[in-house]
Amino acid sequence: MAEKQIPKRSEVPVEFTWDLRDMFPSDEAWKAEYEALKEMPARLEAFRGHLGDSAETLLEFFRLQDELSLRLHPLHTYASCSSDADTSNGFYQDMVGKAYSTYVAIASAGAFATPEIMAIDEDRLNLFYVAQPELETYRRSIYQIRRRAAHILSGECEALLASAGEMAETPDKVGSIFRNADIRFDPARDEKGEEHPLTNGTFVPLLESADRTLRRSAFESYYAGMGAFRNTLAATLNGEFRQRLFFSRARRYPDTLSAALDETEVPTEVYTNLIQAVHANLDKMYRYVALRRRLLGVDELHMYDVYTPIVEGAARKIDFEEAKATVLEALGVLGEDYTDLLREGFDHRWLDVYENEGKRGGAYSTGGARPHPYVLLNHKDTLDSMFTLAHEMGHALHSWHSCRFQPVNTSGYVIFVAEVASTCNEVLLMRHLLGKTTDKTERAYLINHFLDSFKGTVYRQTMFAEFELMMGRMAEAGETLTADSLCEKYLSLNKLYFGPDMISDDEIALEWTRIPHFFYNYYVFQYATGFSAAVAIANRILSEGESAVRDYKKFLSGGSSTDPIGLLKIAGVDMSSPEPVNSALALFGELVDEMEKL
Repeated sequence: MAEKQIPKRSEVPVEFTWDLRDMFPSDEAWKAEYEALKEMPARLEAFRGHLGDSAETLLEFFRLQDELSLRLHPLHTYASCSSDADTSNGFYQDMVGKAYSTYVAIASAGAFATPEIMAIDEDRLNLFYVAQPELETYRRSIYQIRRRAAHILSGECEALLASAGEMAETPDKVGSIFRNADIRFDPARDEKGEEHPLTNGTFVPLLESADRTLRRSAFESYYAGMGAFRNTLAATLNGEFRQRLFFSRARRYPDTLSAALDETEVPTEVYTNLIQAVHANLDKMYRYVALRRRLLGVDELHMYDVYTPIVEGAARKIDFEEAKATVLEALGVLGEDYTDLLREGFDHRWLDVYENEGKRGGAYSTGGARPHPYVLLNHKDTLDSMFTLAHEMGHALHSWHSCRFQPVNTSGYVIFVAEVASTCNEVLLMRHLLGKTTDKTERAYLINHFLDSFKGTVYRQTMFAEFELMMGRMAEAGETLTADSLCEKYLSLNKLYFGPDMISDDEIALEWTRIPHFFYNYYVFQYATGFSAAVAIANRILSEGESAVRDYKKFLSGGSSTDPIGLLKIAGVDMSSPEPVNSALALFGELVDEMEKL
């Protein structure tokens, strides 16, 4: 595909698009299911006031919940994937809205369940397990409901909160539509004066260019475009944190962070301890920045210089076919059953590969795996894109294992472990590539990429996490999140994390405008903790072999069958200890040492 031409959706070869017919054969079939699901609120309402009547009634209710999960996921996924393929398509935007409205209607109708299940006497519930052994399948789900007794409201209030859910999604939806469909940027210009299309999808690849003029032009043009709407974008973030504050207070949590992390049984100390640990290791980041400045041979290192490779002559084009083959080879250590699943995804159009006009930027895996996961990419024939492929297929196969080996109610995994499998794939890929080369230049190039992964995943995501925590505390203190206040705080953090050898350009104060994860309710810190856990797991797989692979696949198959700290212990990692984070940061320092020698 030509790098300077972004095709229309209709111009993308079908083999590089995902096949959504595995969910619904047509839009009409989707609409028929949408209409059929309208009866579900009434079916749920029939259980109101009766969940404590008998073990059989409670079991029947949970089975209905399973049915709803199996039907709602493809309804939403089909609509959202169709819309993400072309975010300017109003027809599919409407489908996404209808899918979400269906979810809210069903969630509202079933809101009585949580307080009713909590109201069942403990002795009576134990008798239910005896009377109906099949309820054991749902013991974990029942525990998850009852453990949060202090934060559950009356049935009427729960219904009200559930019905407010659709409204609460508005800030994220507005921001997403703006970033992916509405915003336009002036093209970037290279040192020869030639124009390059600038989009959310091309921004980072342009910053990876060896042409510094092009990098600076892309950087300045991008933030000029975003900066023109800085007040609008600040208002969307203000709305996001206002709704978080509303829900956290309604559920009697001390703050928004506690409310978010309690849902996944992660102590808030894990979040704050991560920030403290990274602060204590910023010296290693400063050494890396100083090394980057020296190797690029510039008097001043600017923020538009942080993506371009610092090793000349090693970068090369990696087309999608080569990327797939290399990923398969690198992940062979996980066994033939794992690589067979990768091939099935590659060969049966689980992936949407290339950028097209209006396509959502970035990359993701849909999470669920019935009938199978779907993966969105914006592949650019670069080393980074190959790592993105490994990363997203890690998510996809994590979902596949959880859905195949867990009952429906525990097949989903919490966000704290969500980035472990994806990042483990990246670490295995990097170790594979480093193990294959003896060329100093190529090795230095790969180590630089690994260092950039550390920088982006541990240091930068922790910086994002700290900024998100700042926004939460501002909202909790009654402050409005204005563009000026956000820019001031973000620029200050950028200077802290990058240190004295980096010029924190004025434009970087606006970087918060392009980060969709700030709408994901304290998600980003888990990239850093997940990376740390993944490094430990990958090292164990490579050093211990089959036994470590077996434990790792038990983790992949665990879903939400136990708390996330317990799940990671199955794979041999204790995230209640600071050791994984400290070990990862120590490895970063060792890689900087090796890079300096090379």
